[in-house]
Amino acid sequence: MVRASQATTFSSSAYFDDRGPHGTAQPITEHVNPHSRPIVSYFFPKGVGEHHYGERHPMKPHRLTLTNALVMGYGLDKQIHHIYNPRPATQAELEMYHDHDYIDFLSRAKCGILLTRSTCVEDCPIFSEMYDFCRMYAGASLAGARKLTAGACDTAINWSGGLHHAKRGEASGFCYVNDIVLAILELLRYHPRVLYIDIDIHHGDGVELAFYHSNRVMTVSFHKYTGDFFPGTGKLDDNGASLGKHFCLNVPLQDGIDDDMYLTIFKTVIEDTVTAFRPTSIVLQCGADSLGCDRLGAFNLSIAAHGECVNFVRKFNVPLLVLGGGGYTIKNVSRCWTYETAVLVGATIPDELPATVYDPFFRDSQWKLHPPLTGRVENQNSPVSLQRITVSIRNKLRYLQGAPSVAMQEIPPDLEGWLADEERKQEEIDEERGTALAGERRSDRSMARNEIFEGDNDVDQDEGPVSVKRTVSSRKPRASGKRTRGKARGRPSTSAKEDGEEIEELPVVAPSRSTKSRRTAKPRARARAKPAEKDKDVPDADFEAAADAETDAPTPVDLEIDIS
Repeated sequence: MVRASQATTFSSSAYFDDRGPHGTAQPITEHVNPHSRPIVSYFFPKGVGEHHYGERHPMKPHRLTLTNALVMGYGLDKQIHHIYNPRPATQAELEMYHDHDYIDFLSRAKCGILLTRSTCVEDCPIFSEMYDFCRMYAGASLAGARKLTAGACDTAINWSGGLHHAKRGEASGFCYVNDIVLAILELLRYHPRVLYIDIDIHHGDGVELAFYHSNRVMTVSFHKYTGDFFPGTGKLDDNGASLGKHFCLNVPLQDGIDDDMYLTIFKTVIEDTVTAFRPTSIVLQCGADSLGCDRLGAFNLSIAAHGECVNFVRKFNVPLLVLGGGGYTIKNVSRCWTYETAVLVGATIPDELPATVYDPFFRDSQWKLHPPLTGRVENQNSPVSLQRITVSIRNKLRYLQGAPSVAMQEIPPDLEGWLADEERKQEEIDEERGTALAGERRSDRSMARNEIFEGDNDVDQDEGPVSVKRTVSSRKPRASGKRTRGKARGRPSTSAKEDGEEIEELPVVAPSRSTKSRRTAKPRARARAKPAEKDKDVPDADFEAAADAETDAPTPVDLEIDIS
């Protein structure tokens, strides 16, 4: 703000326009409750609106600066949960879709040269810091896709993105890098099905071509089609190929379509598509050149109808990435995207615009958010033609036979993932993999010969002498063979009472812990004065079973001592 005494700026013009009887919107001051509504993230690369395509070029990145000024002027930043200044995309990230030679050419291109690799060289000039501009808006779209896949937000907004004409190895239609394709590829790492919706007046040919053979991405484009209108694609019969057959839907429209017709066919087609395809995430391209009075458009849509399309998609409660796109009457573009930002955050804003330094842009419309934009072009669409389009699209959706399934694949882990796996226990790994061994792994006591125990694991019992009865047994020698499986060797012998003689009680002193004897490595109640030769051939399984049986209950032990 300037001081009250300063009535003019360096240009001898008023800092703010005197609106007279026209009101001024007051900014929202109440901050959003983090848990009261879906989480919305807003991405605006700093300096993205300062680039310039060149004199007399219809594409004006300055519209992004106007949009951001209106969003902040209304106080919508208080209703947005997170606002990010994302980092630019790296060359490796751009090459996830685009050719290496093409990206290398963009990075080395100099100002003043036409982009000769493009099919429409006049539309895609090389301007100052063009490569940085591409990295900015592509990085914002990638950042929004990452936040959605991580579950950090429910809706991600990037008005600088949405350049849907760029191909893998060429620029087209003011678009150099296809940030939409890059964002969808990022979403496909976690989401099995992605729905792409395009309400730009131009056909989204670059995105359709990228996923023309894929059944994981459904593209739906509402556009003007006359055969010679740029880019000349998007017929009703273009349906995809191979696995992507019937996964590309085009809604070709004629000049002058109004709000009622557009909303009717939009809601019908999108609702049928969502029901049949069942997307797990949605990417919405909100090109504002479909508004009335656009420099390159020929529709009669109002800002309210354009925003109603956004609101209809938002109500599906699916992770949503909202992008910009076309729009060449920048004052209408900024008003439209500001209104749609309010729709996405669930806020209500007045029709009066807030006071900003860009008031002269909106002077002719008396600083209104919803100026009259309809009725300028004759409507050449008929209810019969729209009904024919609707029936054709429904017939194509019948071929889907349910949403396509995706085989579950393990995402390649990073270095941190490998380190975390090294520290996890085997039971945790089994539980994550969902195997039958999860939670059922035995943790039997393992003792080495030279291991020393303390506390509950101390089985030496070296606190004082232990009185043990010496019994002479006259049992018959065991036959040469394996011992009966599961038979407890620690149970009291009944034959000793019948055939043996009780002689006397001898004190047995346990050895000290420092003594490395064989007794410290044996289970409880397994100590013997002299091991018998027949015990050497006992299998390990019998030894474990016997140890388990002996540790179940503390029973007296008879020690067999050869006194002969």
